[in-house]
Amino acid sequence: MKNRNVITCAFAGHRQVHSAEVEKKVGEILEALLLLGDRFEFLCGGMGEFDSLCAAQVRRLKKEHSDKYIRLCLVTPYLLSKLDPLGKDLLLKYDEILFPSGIESVFWKQAIPARNRWMVDHADFLIAYVLYPWGGAYQTLCYAQKTGSWIFRLAV
Repeated sequence: MKNRNVITCAFAGHRQVHSAEVEKKVGEILEALLLLGDRFEFLCGGMGEFDSLCAAQVRRLKKEHSDKYIRLCLVTPYLLSKLDPLGKDLLLKYDEILFPSGIESVFWKQAIPARNRWMVDHADFLIAYVLYPWGGAYQTLCYAQKTGSWIFRLAV
């Protein structure tokens, strides 16, 4: 694992979720990951239905497993000032908001793919919900496969 003290998991998926089973499967995978240790960090892009349900499952884990160190981090491709007026609400939903270094110099249309690659590079595991061979979630999955990341794939 990349950081022996903290197990890190990232999420990548389509904005829309087409099956009610996805949230249940995410919960099952997260519960299984908790068997690996006591300290966890979850990296979420916060940009669609899949990210929202993953974040909700992590918040559930935090309540049910208060004996474990669990952090939910929003990884934003844009500076916080671009998130206003949502910035204050986000601080209530996430333990931390991360802005990856180097992204500030990326052309704005490439900021999300750059952020997604950063999340893969900093995670031990990726939970991916990818139905179609196109789009940002698919590109992130392909990148994770090239890096040899551990991937839990929810849709084929």
